[in-house]
Amino acid sequence: MSEIDDKPQPDTENPASPAPSAEMFAEAVRLAEAVVFASTQPVTPRVLANLLPEAVEVEPVMAALAAHYAARGVQLVQAAGGWQFRTAPDLAPQLRKVVELPRRLPRVAMETLAIVAYHQPVTRTEIEEIRGASLSQSTLDLLLENGLVTPKGRRETPGRPTLWGTTPAFLAQFALNDLRDLPKREELLIDPNPQSAPPGLDLAASDLAAPDLAAQEDPAEPA
Repeated sequence: MSEIDDKPQPDTENPASPAPSAEMFAEAVRLAEAVVFASTQPVTPRVLANLLPEAVEVEPVMAALAAHYAARGVQLVQAAGGWQFRTAPDLAPQLRKVVELPRRLPRVAMETLAIVAYHQPVTRTEIEEIRGASLSQSTLDLLLENGLVTPKGRRETPGRPTLWGTTPAFLAQFALNDLRDLPKREELLIDPNPQSAPPGLDLAASDLAAPDLAAQEDPAEPA
C-alpha cells in the first residue's frame, strides 16, 4: 500500500497539547486502517480513541484515511455512527456480474421496514394503518432475523402493544450514519417513479439473505 501523505492537523481547541509527529500520525492511520478492515461492524470513534496514541485525534486520522481511499475501488464511509470499508458505488454494475448476491427482502418487508424507519417507534397496528393492509407476524420475524428491527418498549395504551424501531444494523445496511440521514420528504417527492420502491429506501440496497415471498401483500394471519 502506498504511503499516505496527509499531515496531522494542529489541535486548535487545545493549543497546549503536543502535536503528533508525522511518523506517529502515519502509524495511527495504518492502525485505524487495519482495525476498520478487520471489523465486521462499523468501528466507532470510541473504539478508535482507545486504540490510537493519546496525542492523535480520531477525526483527522479518519479524514486522512478517507481521502486516501476516495478514488479507489474500496472506500471508507461513515455508517451507524462509525466507519467501515465499502466498494465504490459506481462499480456496482460490474460487481454484480461476478459476485453472487443474496436474495433480497420481499417488497412487503421493505415497505414495513420503511414505515418503521420513518415513524418509529411504531406499533404493528399503526404499521397496518399506514400500509392499508394486514401485516403478518412472519414479516416482522423476517426483519427481526435480519437484525433490522427490534422492540423499543410498549405503548401505554390498552393491550400495551409492542413498539418497533430500527437497529444499528439497519443504519449500516443502508449506509446511513444516523436516522437524520434518511431522505427528506421533499427529496422523495421529486422521485420520477415513486411507485418503484418503498418511501425513502432503495430496494437495490436490500441485498440480504431472506426467503422469497411471492405475494406483494401479506396473507392474513390465521384466526
